[in-house]
Amino acid sequence: MKATALQLNTIYIQDCFSFLQSLENESIDLAIIDPPYNLKVADWDSFKSEQEFLDFSFAWIDLMLQKMKKSGSFYIFNTPYHCALFLHYLQGKAVFQNFITWYKKDGLSYTKKKFVNNQESILFYTMDSKDYYFDYDSVRIPYKSTQRIAHAREKGILKNGKRWYPNKKGKLCPDVWEIVSQRHKQKLNGKTQKLNHPTPKPKEMIERMIKASSKEGDLVLDLFAGSGTTSKVAKEFGRNYIGCELNSGYLDSSLEIRESK
Repeated sequence: MKATALQLNTIYIQDCFSFLQSLENESIDLAIIDPPYNLKVADWDSFKSEQEFLDFSFAWIDLMLQKMKKSGSFYIFNTPYHCALFLHYLQGKAVFQNFITWYKKDGLSYTKKKFVNNQESILFYTMDSKDYYFDYDSVRIPYKSTQRIAHAREKGILKNGKRWYPNKKGKLCPDVWEIVSQRHKQKLNGKTQKLNHPTPKPKEMIERMIKASSKEGDLVLDLFAGSGTTSKVAKEFGRNYIGCELNSGYLDSSLEIRESK
């Protein structure tokens, strides 16, 4: 459970490469990674070229993979296009599980020369094809057809000669996640507000990943921590965490923060 000389349940103010090099190999149970997208939302998200961005991304991916336990899992956020490139790069390096579509329900857009962007993508990988943890029961979601489900609870639905009854916890979670973006959740009088971090991820999305892919006491890697949502959720659900972030001003003050030496 150790991470070399670094203290657990701490966010280090440090660049991702020196931070990862300080971690013990095969020490991480779950990594949730919300890296730069090269969309120019801030200095840290701006690269001179697409190739420079990809070189940067592939370098931290390779280093991160060394830190994962053989039973570990990881999630990577990005644009659909970049996730497709990451997926190609990861062939033979880890085991692909899902290409998750996050439907953000993110309000109006005025793009008129292509279809409106209303999604981000999340790659879900494991390090092994069989030896990994996944708690599907903890991340069930409500059935949509409430009237039909109410009827099925009483009498069941005949399927292939057998009666099917709905699960009390809901249906199995699909690979399309309909979760409202954080900036739209924090509207004030119907208007979006400037947030402390430009691209925070919704808490319930991180909860889903942590519940599904880790157990109590596991170590969660919060690379590119941002406001520290992943670390806060990990702590809330009894997991350990360790992470890094360059801008201490983004981080929630409730987290343990250390400046790099």
